[in-house]
Amino acid sequence: MYKPAITGTGVFTPEHVITNDELVESFNQYATKWNEDHAAEIEAGELEAKDMSSSEFIFKASGIEQRYVLDKEGTLDPTRMYPKFRQRSDDEPGLMTEIAMEACKTALDQAGIDASEIDLVICAASNMERAYPAIAIEIQNALGAGGFAFDMNVACSSATFGIQAAADMIRAGSVKKALVVNPEITSGHLEWRDRDCHFIFGDVCTATVLEREEDAKGDYFKVLSTRCATEFSNNIRNNFGFLRRNRPDGMKDRRDMQFMQNGRKVFKEVLPLVAAHIGQHMEEEGVDPTTLKRLWLHQANKAMNDFIGKRVLGRTPEEGEQPNILQDYANTSSAGSIIAFAKYSDDLAPGEQGLICSFGAGYSVGSVLVERA
Repeated sequence: MYKPAITGTGVFTPEHVITNDELVESFNQYATKWNEDHAAEIEAGELEAKDMSSSEFIFKASGIEQRYVLDKEGTLDPTRMYPKFRQRSDDEPGLMTEIAMEACKTALDQAGIDASEIDLVICAASNMERAYPAIAIEIQNALGAGGFAFDMNVACSSATFGIQAAADMIRAGSVKKALVVNPEITSGHLEWRDRDCHFIFGDVCTATVLEREEDAKGDYFKVLSTRCATEFSNNIRNNFGFLRRNRPDGMKDRRDMQFMQNGRKVFKEVLPLVAAHIGQHMEEEGVDPTTLKRLWLHQANKAMNDFIGKRVLGRTPEEGEQPNILQDYANTSSAGSIIAFAKYSDDLAPGEQGLICSFGAGYSVGSVLVERA
């Protein structure tokens, strides 16, 4: 059995930023026009008027202040409110592959290895831009990596599930070096015209290199243990898929073909699930959770992370113990915990331990216990 290690991470951040104020201005223009166009139905009680959004509402509900997106113009256009991406030919790299390159190369450079040494690529993300061929195989080809590749979708938990899969294969000896890539173009599956969720997501791509500990060339983190769990729930859902055209109303602009959630139920049900998962993981590994030096949690909601951090550590986390990046990036689905890890892990001393944890639709939760070498 080999011991897996994380030897490199990379983050691609889009150039365009949408602040809460910009987002609110666009949404309120749309909502005002909608209310005007449906004034008769609203007056008759047949429709409910759309409420206005505000920056204060967004920050209080989430802790988010801004988000990065691949396209700002289309997203903020009140008559459109979704991104504009140019049509690509089948001979061109897809958009997910394009944004994956920078993150992957940064992670590979940090690990001190060439892409040709990689023998496993997992593209782990919440939504793939096509059914097949696998995005992971396209990324493998663009990088010049060897071995094999496959896609994985466990929504916001995709990155940690991908890390467990890669770590298990390294332990077993079936691969030597793996790359787990998380290209999250969340702007494409968010309904920007829905006040309850129009502020939640942002675009990004992260990448993580894992290899045998004995092959590490520079600083690294030992992967001590991984745990994944799922429990079915409809409270976070996206019904878009290849069967869409076969349904009676298949080609209509159905709301459920984008991100949907029952936020209150998610908050109530996911928090105890995640806290219990982490507690059980630590107990099984004989680790006192109060000794963890860092919690790199899924970046969905500040209140959720604060609750989990307090429950796991048994106290309110001190400054830096449970870093949040969602104020800048918003919810980036599977990539959030990896952004936090990439940005806030260098200061750990040898022997200090931390936990990467992501959770979301499914429900799903994945945790990775690491130790600074």
